Amino acid sequence: MTESEWAARRPAPPLQQSWAYGQAMAALGARPFWQGRVQGLARRGLRLVQRADLDAASARRLARHAGVTVVTAPLSGRGIVPLVTACHHAEWDLTPDPARLRAGLAGKWRNALRGSEGLALRQGGEAARNTLMARCAEQARQRGYRGLPEAFLHAWPGRCLLLHHSPGGEMAAAMLFLIHAGAATYHLGWTSPAGRAAGAHRAMLWQAALHLRDAGVVRLDLGAVDTGNPGLARFKLGTGAQIVPLGPTSLVLPM
Repeated sequence: MTESEWAARRPAPPLQQSWAYGQAMAALGARPFWQGRVQGLARRGLRLVQRADLDAASARRLARHAGVTVVTAPLSGRGIVPLVTACHHAEWDLTPDPARLRAGLAGKWRNALRGSEGLALRQGGEAARNTLMARCAEQARQRGYRGLPEAFLHAWPGRCLLLHHSPGGEMAAAMLFLIHAGAATYHLGWTSPAGRAAGAHRAMLWQAALHLRDAGVVRLDLGAVDTGNPGLARFKLGTGAQIVPLGPTSLVLPM
């Protein structure tokens, strides 16, 4: 499989189905494989398929290989054993023109945006990325959660968009997005109390949407919508993003 062949099959895939994701994970020791319109990762007897566009019968065919097959997709039926409860993501359609995108913002979101649009935002390179990764790593340690390792971002072969607000040269807030073919995914974000008070992330997300749209991106994945964090869920959905069910993560039995 080549990148151009995969792009023809999945022109605007979710992150885990993108060519760049497969190549980054290969650099970390996994082996990408492809079947139809599905990309998966194999490592040490485990075959993992995430955000898959497949039905239960196709998933069962995938499981006929040696080892254990785990799939994240809205599947049910014979041979599908749910392991992790289904989650939902917020996906923002960037195809409307900017005026319609703005009109699609929730009223409170749009009003708050007006107060932060004058912030000085800059695109960042490697130095800003390293600063953001360090701030996010410290935040993850403090709050007790884990995401993709820093090595994943170092291995990422695709494009990125990083916006930051750094008054006086000191980063106060930043957001980083991964661009994969015709889609993009929010990957990292951090803000200081000053950045939060200034509404920096709202201004960044709006400017990122416009920049990504101009770059040909049609859909922006804002990540999980977690009922345990209603404030963050409202922030994501206030853009006009729609809730997309990903389905459970399931063990698939060969049948």
